[in-house]
Amino acid sequence: MHFPILSTILLCPIIGLFLILLTPRKFETLIRLIGLVSSFATLILSVTLCVIFKSSNPSFQFVEHIEWIKSYGINYANAVDGLNVSMILLTSIVIFCGILVSWTITYRVKDFFANMLFLVSGVFGVFMTTNLFFFFLFYEVAVIPMYLLIVIWGSTNKQYAAMKLTLYLLLGSALMFAGFLYIYSLPGGGTFDLVTLKQNVHFSLRDQNILFLGLFLGFGVLAACFPFHVWSPDGHVAAPTAASMLHAGVLMKLGAYGILRVAVFLLPEGAKHWAYLVAILALCNIVYGALVATQQRDLKYIIGYSSVSHMGIVLLGIATLTPVGFNGALFQMFSHGIMTALFFACVGFVYDGCHTRMLDELGGLSKQAPRISAFFIIAGLCGLGLPGMGSFVAELLVTIAAISTYPIIGVVSIIALLVTAYYVLTAIQKTFYGPLSHTTAHLVDINFFQWIPRAVLVGCLIFFGIFPQIFIQWISVSTKTLLGA
Repeated sequence: MHFPILSTILLCPIIGLFLILLTPRKFETLIRLIGLVSSFATLILSVTLCVIFKSSNPSFQFVEHIEWIKSYGINYANAVDGLNVSMILLTSIVIFCGILVSWTITYRVKDFFANMLFLVSGVFGVFMTTNLFFFFLFYEVAVIPMYLLIVIWGSTNKQYAAMKLTLYLLLGSALMFAGFLYIYSLPGGGTFDLVTLKQNVHFSLRDQNILFLGLFLGFGVLAACFPFHVWSPDGHVAAPTAASMLHAGVLMKLGAYGILRVAVFLLPEGAKHWAYLVAILALCNIVYGALVATQQRDLKYIIGYSSVSHMGIVLLGIATLTPVGFNGALFQMFSHGIMTALFFACVGFVYDGCHTRMLDELGGLSKQAPRISAFFIIAGLCGLGLPGMGSFVAELLVTIAAISTYPIIGVVSIIALLVTAYYVLTAIQKTFYGPLSHTTAHLVDINFFQWIPRAVLVGCLIFFGIFPQIFIQWISVSTKTLLGA
């Protein structure tokens, strides 16, 4: 019997959560250390998982199965393949950096770090489980703490943004769970186990078409798919820095992952039927998100709408239903997760020091704070798809797949991506160059401790930008298997 590495990764934040709950509020440094140690443990274990993961094996690996309610097919079941091994790594990187970035939190420290670990426990659970009941359960676990993080520690219309985010995500989860129950009720069903459902349930074409549309809409809400994206930018702006990092870096990826893991896996004919619609909606994401980002003056709103646009690239890769497109979509999910976490980590620091995020009130930061400026500029270059950054290979793969599958949509998406250069370079120019603003004149640059989480994120972007074959090797066999290639 192999070491249960997946359950151990999942247990690290859960154990950390309970230790924090048992720690008196006055021991704030100890609470922070518990959060840091538990997140660092998940990072070490996730890196180990990626190292020992056998990318040539198309089957699920490190399978863990414990029967719970056998008569209803509800079992604790975890496994990894190329689709989720990188998402587990992404989650562990972002939560580790998020804990470090949140070290200066002083308001209700115990509650903040408890909610952070509670949220990430749900995220890990969604990425690991192969049982639809637990998929839904962990999904709900991830949503509730985000509401609390925004409404208690947020800013800028935090109550409105938190309620809007929660209602939209609950709408998506309702559609998702309705689809799960319908699948459960079909002949050959009677279980929530993904693999068993794939083997035993013979979906009619009508069922495939209806179910795929319902599941896509449910997962699409969390993936910020147009026109259900409206919760996302407001949530970004209102959330505290670490919550924004998790929101954009990880939570939005749950939706895209669900489309691949559940909808495409179980309903391939339904995916083919609706693929063109998915491509159209993805193009709307890319174009609309980029155009609206050009009109924003708040740095968080710029990044928020940029995330909507970049998630369109993920959805477009999925819509191609090709191995190249799927590889690009998964690579973009990882690269965008790291990039936006870095963006929000930088913007949060600037806001804490200058008390503004408005472009017109900033300026000259490269002179006053060269280190934080360098980190933001690197994130911006990644957003542009600069060669040597992880996003370059991801966007290249999606573009190649899109042009070969939907030539017009592919060309329009390339043109729309040029708009990204405009709003990113404008934000960099107005924030970090030009005359020194009175709001930035007293900003003190990041110290070594604050440098660490941002350096980790930059290191990931550059490493996978220079060695993309490592990432592609992890995922390529599983994406081909998913498509039956």
